[in-house]
Amino acid sequence: MEYVQERIATLHDFGGDPPVAPTDRAAVVVPMTEREYGGWAAERTLSELSTLDPARVVVPLRATPERAADFRDWLAGFDLDLDVLWCNGERVEALLAERGLDGAAGKGRDVWLALGLAAADQPFVVCHDADVRSYDASDVARLLAPLEWGYDFTKGYYARIENDRLYGRLFRLLFVPLVRALRDRHDALVLGYLDAFRYALSGEFAARADLVAGLRVERRFGLEVGTLGGAFDTAGLAGTAQVDLGRYEHDHRAVSGPSGLADMSEDVVAALHRVVEAHGVDPDYGTLPEAYHETATALCRGYEADARFNGLTYDRGEERAQVDRYAAAVRPPDEDDRLPPWAEVDLDPAEVREAARADLEAVA
Repeated sequence: MEYVQERIATLHDFGGDPPVAPTDRAAVVVPMTEREYGGWAAERTLSELSTLDPARVVVPLRATPERAADFRDWLAGFDLDLDVLWCNGERVEALLAERGLDGAAGKGRDVWLALGLAAADQPFVVCHDADVRSYDASDVARLLAPLEWGYDFTKGYYARIENDRLYGRLFRLLFVPLVRALRDRHDALVLGYLDAFRYALSGEFAARADLVAGLRVERRFGLEVGTLGGAFDTAGLAGTAQVDLGRYEHDHRAVSGPSGLADMSEDVVAALHRVVEAHGVDPDYGTLPEAYHETATALCRGYEADARFNGLTYDRGEERAQVDRYAAAVRPPDEDDRLPPWAEVDLDPAEVREAARADLEAVA
């Protein structure tokens, strides 16, 4: 246990009761896909939220028409004031196309749709994933409480240790060494901000509604990094806190294959490069992959020592092979297709909710 402060306020869990928090004035966004249907982790998450009784829960859902009806019925069984936004329903897709907001779809776009409704309805917004097997409702209170103390944005951090192994691979092996390779070459405040987060790729954050309404949101798996870029612009170092959520047990993704870590790495890198370029950093993309690789390889030595120190299994070859895969993603960002801030779009979140409800009513 330690009490080290980073460049942003770092709030530790010393074992006491969770702080008093404005849960009755908060909307909680919990994105789901078909993989969460009826799952133990999602069931636990929603049951825990029922004990907390937040003002509203919004579930942005990506599912086939056949599964969407099952989701609707399953989610109705929880004692929550809950909105299901079926994000790829026919009417929702048509509404977005009509307003010029169609395009690539993924986790980021789904969360963006839900954030609009959440921020319009309550002064505080919490967002977290539904695949955490160790989820506890007190996490929401820990994320929310600092917002009443003058902070604008909070981010969760936690240990990813399961099955006697270190996880959090995309963060440890890609994000951290890439940010540090950039910091070695550029003196930019945004890089110090990004490097201060103990788990920058966690899906858990909370923010004031006005900050949420001002976010430009990445459409796919760059969501978490893009959110940090927006938080830096609005909250800055002084308005940001990170919150200790203990030790998490998540579902794990393979490195290869559709939606695997290798595919996700491309979105993460593109989002990171968009953030730093927007703040005056001009990376040398010709030499950055090598600099990243050197930094990541050096960090692997520390990870291996940490694993041995704690009696954990560590596969040196596997970890370094992942670094090789991720290095291929270190390149200039592609076309910027981020979604605009809700504060600037010609779209009422209530229209999205009504379209999603009509879509759900139309399926058997």
